Amino acid sequence: MARRAAAELIGTAFLLAAIVGSGIMAEQLAGGNIAIALLANTIATGAALVALIYTFGPVSGAHLNPAVTLNQAWCGALAWREVPVYAAAQIAGAFAGVAAAHTMFGRTLFFISGHARGGGAQMWSEFVATFGLIAVIHGCAARRAPEAIPFAVGAYITSAYWFTASTSFANPAVTVARAVTGTFTGIRPADVPGFIAAQLAGAAAATLVLRWLLVERDPADE
Repeated sequence: MARRAAAELIGTAFLLAAIVGSGIMAEQLAGGNIAIALLANTIATGAALVALIYTFGPVSGAHLNPAVTLNQAWCGALAWREVPVYAAAQIAGAFAGVAAAHTMFGRTLFFISGHARGGGAQMWSEFVATFGLIAVIHGCAARRAPEAIPFAVGAYITSAYWFTASTSFANPAVTVARAVTGTFTGIRPADVPGFIAAQLAGAAAATLVLRWLLVERDPADE
């Protein structure tokens, strides 16, 4: 358990370092072009996800996300008693990753974001983004293709950055930690509860739908 918790903490820390660090670098180099900055941020995040899931997957499953952890517990792949340990490690790692990124770029360790992300469109975007993420993971697992999960998740999040109005946080730990970065990757603290509620709702809906959709059938019943 200690090794798995450490893997979740370190993996989530590197994920946030990639998100926030690439966001800062993108802002510095894009010359005010938000589209270019977002593209750079997207590529770095998607690539980091592939690498991190490959690296920490054999140890902890590389959930790096409380919504994924809850899904795995609901599906019986993780004991419910281990969920709080995973979630605590992920949240701690997320804050550590933000601090690491800020330190690398000479910023204050933590500073509150003023980036407003409120409104129904943003909440719906987070529901859709998280539903899709859980669906991708569940679908790969159901096809007995765990080796595809790193690339599938990286590809999905890369695309969801662009097809959702919220830029696809899809992760409660990421959401909480991004409230303490004043970069363009941040989120205003007042908008965090709505994002998390939408993410958990999306994860629950996806779990219910995919468990029904991908249920294994006995050939004799066909």
